[in-house]
Amino acid sequence: MFTINKNGLSYGRGYVYSLQYHLVWCTKYRKKVLKDGIDVECKEMLESLAQEYKFQILAMEVRPDHIHLLVD
Repeated sequence: MFTINKNGLSYGRGYVYSLQYHLVWCTKYRKKVLKDGIDVECKEMLESLAQEYKFQILAMEVRPDHIHLLVD
């Protein structure tokens, strides 16, 4: 399929690329609901989605009112 070297580039047959997205999800009205175990469950769900759909999570931060995600 493809390989990722230590320089952060993805190499395949006939192509080289580095594509990253910074995603931010905010709760409705910025209410602080992502706490008391819900934050851990969100992290686990996002990590399982990354494995299922074959993308890498480079950075993830779950705050009480929003989630930051950097994916490759």
